[in-house]
Amino acid sequence: MLEKLIEAVDVTKTFATAAGELNVLKGISMSVIAGEMVGIIGASGAGKSTLLHILGALDKPTSGRILFRGKDLSQVAENDLAGIRNAHIGFVFQFHHLLPEFSAVENVVFPGIIGGRPFAEVEEEARVLLGELGLSKRLHHRPGQLSGGEQQRVAVARALIQSPQIVLADEPTGNLDTATGNDLFGLLVEQNRRRGVSFVIVTHNQTLSDRCHRVIDMADGMIKV
Repeated sequence: MLEKLIEAVDVTKTFATAAGELNVLKGISMSVIAGEMVGIIGASGAGKSTLLHILGALDKPTSGRILFRGKDLSQVAENDLAGIRNAHIGFVFQFHHLLPEFSAVENVVFPGIIGGRPFAEVEEEARVLLGELGLSKRLHHRPGQLSGGEQQRVAVARALIQSPQIVLADEPTGNLDTATGNDLFGLLVEQNRRRGVSFVIVTHNQTLSDRCHRVIDMADGMIKV
């Protein structure tokens, strides 16, 4: 039987606004199988990013459950949730959020150091990852010395440094030109094949999402069927 790595069960998310309650997610149920690449598409405001943040335990649902390898994350203490995110879930966002005063390799090692791993061990893995992503000659460049595509590759390496079981990517190519975005997406596909890590990728680009194993189409806080 295929293992459900992460699962949303009847998830809703409501925000209070000056105009009243805003229902962003309306009973979402979906799952990701270990080793799977899943694309999530839909118009702006469909709830894609909100769902991704809840899947990654960066936010909590108003109702419903998120199960990570069968464990209900609503029953996990906040400190333990931080540990789960650090050890098992990688994140890539549209904007790379790199620390400008540190080099590429230094940016990549931070999750490992936070996780308590020896610096030398994490640094060596960071060098290997950056090499796989085509940055072996840019290890000691700071973000301001890198192109947008190179910065996003560093962000991908940072997401992978803890050997996560799943990487959640929110419009990872949205701030890149078409050719650079295609190249970056190809690297994600290669990391899925090489390492077996699952990916959930929110994108407006259906050409890219079609390269995933499966695509979820969202509209108005629901999954289209």
